[in-house]
Amino acid sequence: MALDDVDAGFRRGTMTAVMGPSGSGKSTLLHCAAGLDRPTSGRVLLGGTDLSRMSEKQLTELRRDRVGFVFQAFNLVGALTVEQNILLPSRLSGRKPDPAWVAEVVERVGLVRRLRHRPSELSGGQQQRAAIARALATRPEVIFCDEPTGALDTQTAAEVLELLRAVVDESGQTVIMVTHDPVAASYADRVMVFADGRIVQDMPQPGVRRIAEQLAALGRRRPVAAREG
Repeated sequence: MALDDVDAGFRRGTMTAVMGPSGSGKSTLLHCAAGLDRPTSGRVLLGGTDLSRMSEKQLTELRRDRVGFVFQAFNLVGALTVEQNILLPSRLSGRKPDPAWVAEVVERVGLVRRLRHRPSELSGGQQQRAAIARALATRPEVIFCDEPTGALDTQTAAEVLELLRAVVDESGQTVIMVTHDPVAASYADRVMVFADGRIVQDMPQPGVRRIAEQLAALGRRRPVAAREG
């Protein structure tokens, strides 16, 4: 069972890090919360909207208008330039983007000189930055991130995390981020630790040291086969 009786709420205007071993249910939680997957039981609410009652068309429109998602595999459109990828959600929704905000996002992810390039011409880290810029460009209510700094060098990762932190603090947006990195998790207001589809720790602003200690303790309690699965 990917998620086992999970009951979690995320306050508007906060940043939450979701951690745990591989196979613990982290990405499934993100996919269900974003309306990408349907849970076999229970409900998913975005504000007052019950996603379980929506059609596929309605879910598509909700994700386009209210949700940003940064995929671990980037999911950029290869035939489009970086700039076109970043503006694609706005184009699909028919809404004019805020040029000043888009320019700020592009600058902060370090892609000003790469806007005319296609994804195949970028490094993995640059593709991840383009995916992050695309997710932020429309100012969505909630931004879901699956390992957003996994392909980035230390300096760029810090800049991306500061940008995610800023959209929470300055714009009141909500960020839910899956990560294996205690340093990345330390930027969050709250850290949830998963194991075997359940929440085993829910810590407010624990700091890098406590996060690392909790993950190490969890690893010691789990059998080797389970850790490797």
